[in-house]
Amino acid sequence: MPLIEDTLFTRIKNRVGKAISDYDLISEGDRIAVAVSGGKDSYAMLHMLETLRKRAPIRFEMVAINIDSGYPGYRGDIIEEHLQEHGFVYHMEKTDHYGIISEKRRPNSSYCSICARLKRGSLYGLAKQYGCNKLALGHHMDDFIETLLLNQFFVGSLKSMAPSMLADNGVTTVIRPLVYVPEKDIVPFSRNNRFPVVCCCCPVCGTADLQR
Repeated sequence: MPLIEDTLFTRIKNRVGKAISDYDLISEGDRIAVAVSGGKDSYAMLHMLETLRKRAPIRFEMVAINIDSGYPGYRGDIIEEHLQEHGFVYHMEKTDHYGIISEKRRPNSSYCSICARLKRGSLYGLAKQYGCNKLALGHHMDDFIETLLLNQFFVGSLKSMAPSMLADNGVTTVIRPLVYVPEKDIVPFSRNNRFPVVCCCCPVCGTADLQR
């Protein structure tokens, strides 16, 4: 089913396009790995990038990448069905992050931070494996503001995430095309287009904003 191209669609598309222009997120010939978790943010990012790919004057390629961390009950098949339905090039990667976290995590340490590091490492590796020079992540405007405030209060510095940055591996450039898009636009956009949102099924799902 094609996206509903209403005023909300246009507003999000224009904001993503402005972010790409302002921060030079995408260049001619780029091959972009798009991280798709099954959350509303990553679906919105994926579909907006695909919309712009078809209409933009520059040529670039995309491959959607999903990481199954091995949590019981995770429905990666629902995500895969959506990717197939819309004709995306994609890869579904199964991992045992759940087992690794259960074995290695120290008492009282952050579950989310360990999981994020493992996923990030897998995404960097898959981006390289599939010949992608860039990795797109679905952090939206609210995430940038939240990170800025947390750093201000707990670290004492006015620093947020970067819309574009070289990854830890020194090879992949991480881009965040939703930097200008507020969550209040993504929620109805996801609902109106009936994106099949899938919970990550980790033990702390619902206690943190993990669907990204």
